[in-house]
Amino acid sequence: MSNTVIKVENLSKQYRLGEVGTGTLSHDLKRWWHKVQGKEDPFLKIGEANDRTAKGDSDYVWALKDINFEVKQGEVLGIIGRNGAGKSTLLKILSKTTLPTTGSIKVKGRIASLLEVGTGFHPEMTGRENIFLNGSILGMTKREIKKKFDEIVDFAGVERYIDTPVKRYSSGMYVRLAFAVAAHLEPEILIVDEVLAVGDAEFQKKCLGKMKDVSVNDGRTVLFVSHNMAAVKSLCNKGLLLSNGEMNSYGEILDVLQDYSKINMSETSLLKSNFVKKNQEDGLFDIYEAKILNNKLQNQCIFNTKENINIYVKYKVQKDLVGSVINFSIENIANESIIFLSFDTDLEDNRLNIRNKGEYEAFIKIPSLILKPGFYFITFNTGIANFQTFNRVEKCLAFEVTLSDENETFISYAEKRIGIIAMPLLWNTNKLS
Repeated sequence: MSNTVIKVENLSKQYRLGEVGTGTLSHDLKRWWHKVQGKEDPFLKIGEANDRTAKGDSDYVWALKDINFEVKQGEVLGIIGRNGAGKSTLLKILSKTTLPTTGSIKVKGRIASLLEVGTGFHPEMTGRENIFLNGSILGMTKREIKKKFDEIVDFAGVERYIDTPVKRYSSGMYVRLAFAVAAHLEPEILIVDEVLAVGDAEFQKKCLGKMKDVSVNDGRTVLFVSHNMAAVKSLCNKGLLLSNGEMNSYGEILDVLQDYSKINMSETSLLKSNFVKKNQEDGLFDIYEAKILNNKLQNQCIFNTKENINIYVKYKVQKDLVGSVINFSIENIANESIIFLSFDTDLEDNRLNIRNKGEYEAFIKIPSLILKPGFYFITFNTGIANFQTFNRVEKCLAFEVTLSDENETFISYAEKRIGIIAMPLLWNTNKLS
């Protein structure tokens, strides 16, 4: 028996733009008449791609176009893409809250969806009543819900308000209870949209742990939409990348995240090897120039894994300062995580005593075979460590690290190896027997 729990074939969803009452009824009648005659929907041919940034000529737009994928039992699928890519539309169709225009969906098992704050809750009913209501909708008996009730309330952390109408809950409390209900009432498929971002950091961590637990230990399937790439990478084993309503990439999550970063870089032309401050203000500790250089000290923004990456920065200190620092951080665009942070006082801590007034330049070398293939940002900061920021230059430089040789042992594992960076170390090995 196949362990596929969701199968999507040639799925498309078309919407009509504009206000209600501007020809919608006439279009519906025309569609109905073509259907009676056994003809193709006349409006399926005129829809345009779902590019929210471009002005179109058609009143119809494809929110989704020809989507095909399968999800197996126990998999955690991360659905990613830029705003307006079609992620929420896909989840609504999978949750059966809206119908597709064309294509088919086959689902095996009960689905619990958390698509927006308060999904499935009645505002006039109490938290207790809503737990039983949601359980009934999922097809559970009253006895089954009672068995899980204390666990749900404890996870949500809203025990004091459980007999209060949920219309008086904050958005965070709504999400806490809604997720607790969806996760604990044992659906075979759990669908979670970006709604978790409403919760605080502690609760988000708790939810991610619960989703991982129901997948690994209970064998349930999770579909997760988020703009937090670090959370997607941590939780998901498969990925689906949507771009302008079309499926750009589907497969292993690391490969899909890499494709996502490539789209971001290509669409916004982010690769940048040089930064110069336009308005040279007289701040206490200002950064005026920064560059990414190769070993010949030439500007470069694409490096292979065997090349050193050299960072140049020029800054000015307006007066003698005690305890001041300058640092830069490197952020991986694919999962939006900081790879490392480097201070100029790390190996020269005497600079913390006093930094004399003047103009300075510094060169920093990032050795080869450290950064894994991918796209990276650089941000500079000056200030008093853990106390005050003087100047922050956000993501002023961007570069790419590519594979140098597909056949090398190090490179062949570099992209998929676990960890934030790749660290080749010398193993001094002796044979003992």
